[in-house]
Amino acid sequence: MQWADFLANEAATNSLSPEQTAAFVERLKTENSGKSEAKLASELNIGAAAFKKRMTEVYEKFAKSYPELANSENRGKLEKLRACLTAKYNGGQDAQPTIKEIHQNIPPAVPFEKFVGREVELKKLHQQLQTSRQVAIVAVAGMGGVGKTELASQYAKQHLQNYQGGVCWLSAQGIDVGIQILRFAELKFKLIAPDDWELADRQRYCWQNWQQGEVLLVFDDVTDYKKQVQPYLPPESPRFKVLLTTRLGFDRTLPQLPLGVLKPLAAMKLLKSLVDRERLKSDPWVAKKICKFLGYLPLALELVGRYLDTMPDLSLETLRKRLEKKRLEHEAIAKANPLMRYEYGVAEAFALSWEQLDENAQKMGCGLSLFALADIPLPVEAIEDDEQQEVWEKAIADLLELHLLQRQSKGIYKLHPLIRQFFQMKLDESSEADEVKTSFAAQAVRVAKRIPQKSNREEILNLTLYIPHLAELATDLFPYLSDEDLITPFTRLGWFYKGQGLYQQAEPWLQQCVELTKNRLGLEHPHIVTSLNNLAGLYKSTGHYRKAEPLYQQALELSKRLLGDEHPLVAASLHNLAGLYEYTGSYREAEPLYQQALELSKCLLGEEHPFVAVSLHNLAGLYEYTGSYREAEPLYQQALELRKRLLGEEHPDVATSLDSLAGLYSSTGRYREAEPLYQQALELRKRLLGEEHPDVSTTLNNLALLYFYTGRYSEAEVLLQQALELSKRLLGEEHPDVANNFNNLAELYFHTGRYGKAEPLYKQALAISEKTLGVGHLTTMTVRGNYARFLREAYR
Repeated sequence: MQWADFLANEAATNSLSPEQTAAFVERLKTENSGKSEAKLASELNIGAAAFKKRMTEVYEKFAKSYPELANSENRGKLEKLRACLTAKYNGGQDAQPTIKEIHQNIPPAVPFEKFVGREVELKKLHQQLQTSRQVAIVAVAGMGGVGKTELASQYAKQHLQNYQGGVCWLSAQGIDVGIQILRFAELKFKLIAPDDWELADRQRYCWQNWQQGEVLLVFDDVTDYKKQVQPYLPPESPRFKVLLTTRLGFDRTLPQLPLGVLKPLAAMKLLKSLVDRERLKSDPWVAKKICKFLGYLPLALELVGRYLDTMPDLSLETLRKRLEKKRLEHEAIAKANPLMRYEYGVAEAFALSWEQLDENAQKMGCGLSLFALADIPLPVEAIEDDEQQEVWEKAIADLLELHLLQRQSKGIYKLHPLIRQFFQMKLDESSEADEVKTSFAAQAVRVAKRIPQKSNREEILNLTLYIPHLAELATDLFPYLSDEDLITPFTRLGWFYKGQGLYQQAEPWLQQCVELTKNRLGLEHPHIVTSLNNLAGLYKSTGHYRKAEPLYQQALELSKRLLGDEHPLVAASLHNLAGLYEYTGSYREAEPLYQQALELSKCLLGEEHPFVAVSLHNLAGLYEYTGSYREAEPLYQQALELRKRLLGEEHPDVATSLDSLAGLYSSTGRYREAEPLYQQALELRKRLLGEEHPDVSTTLNNLALLYFYTGRYSEAEVLLQQALELSKRLLGEEHPDVANNFNNLAELYFHTGRYGKAEPLYKQALAISEKTLGVGHLTTMTVRGNYARFLREAYR
């Protein structure tokens, strides 16, 4: 027995943990006798203190067998332990009895110190194998390249002392397993059954005469349990333990240890064991990105690590870019490394599983590769055709069985990044690739159309799962969208984020929509009108009025030129431009546009239409701002009733109408009528949109002003502070709504005599208003007037 194997046996005998074993073996290796603890710690990629702690724990465990270790200094303990183990290894007189050789044919494994991230799995595997009273059978199952065989060989090496009856390693893909068992028994135990016996009888003879002690049988790479394992199992006896490695997922009757990819830290640790540590330390973020790109798959990490080791001048960033460009076809991961025991590259490893799939499962795998790297909803139960539903169910089951697909929860699945790349590669090789991508794009558009312009809380919850896949469609698969559907994913992604007040996330989608539509459809197309209106609407919401106005004007002119004066898109464009003029205080320009939009929408869409309600509501708002309260009230009431009738009581637009009507009542001193409407609007918005939404901030601010006007200052202050913090968080520090919040809170402090708190808020409100709205805007002038009045009162 070699010294390294002897040390491994000693580690197992004395119940060292994997971490302790790595430190112990490294410290006691003959070639390391002159090295310092700091140097050895560096080679194990751990700190010197951690190495010292592990060795202290090792001495404590060995002290049970060698009491003389208990009262020695650490350096003395090392020399005494080395002497005791050397004597034992050489069979010296003072040593404990020489270890009986344990027969095994375990394939070579990586050194203990380079086997990282599987400590928990090793412990769990040992526990599972010890619990059965009959033959313990545990299957280590996982996708190709995840390290099933390496885990099994490491387990067998580290626990060799537990199996005095030997460890018999059997390749399920090699010659007949029964013959492998006979050869092991003959070579290791000299057990030779008569040649004229049947194979089953000869095998039974071997089991009956097998060396005493617990036995570990490892069936590696099982693809057919009934043919490769079941006929060759030993008789029922607790001393026989059976370990399988397989890509398959067996049913629950067979205990399994699912083996996933490494954790990010373990992946980095594996890479550090293969690549010069200083090289990784110089660019740690790029190294982490490489690990993530490889999906933390041990096979891919080892291939890349060994590749980097042979290319000392190759930068990590250059390799990362090449991997992202060439993916599975890059030489770093395409082929097996001759220094590795595993004989396949990543794609080759996946191909072994791919070949076991039928045509339907292969097609499903290719289709799934078009989804983003996120949870994939597969609502099989929604398929109406029973036969088609069964085809889908079987295909999913086949992919799950071979660990090519991961089940997250009911109806939700996920692909490993490299398996996704493999499926994409297979799809691109197919003659049906364009057809599959076009079909996927059409299905995704149907989902996108479910996103409303303003989503309520429940809708957001239900739609969130689909957002990364719609983003994938808009980013990589837009060439497969029809002209008719081209703007849909971009527009609906913009709506999804804008409706939640997430303007920064919405903007790039709406910008891309304009550019892509122009590039593909030309400058004269109705989709351009819609895209310009949507982007201008976002700019209006974020207070960028100068950016919004030319876009609204272009949209109106283009819609008239393309569609004539009487078209719903023209009505929408008139309405949008009017809204911008209202926001910027240009009320004279806004009123005729609102009136035109209202009349046109009634004429084209009928009196009972949601857009008519929007037009009524916004025209009412204009009248309110200009002090025409009698004209405003009936329009607000009509809009509210129409929205309730068309949209139902539980809709964000109903909350908007309630808030606006309450505002009108408050402006005219009808506070008792206003308060319950504000409270209804606030509760409805919180319920539908969630606590973190700009509309919630608006109603908090409005209700606070009502309390302020009625002298309930304490209640007003709490709500104004909440509104200010929420607006800053959602809209950013420089937004007109934030300026309005600063102004209102400053007014409260001024009227309650807290001048020191009021002045800085007035200054902030004025600065933001002047910057975002301009010095001549009505809101800016109002804030400036409030500040001037404060200065006159405070410093007179």
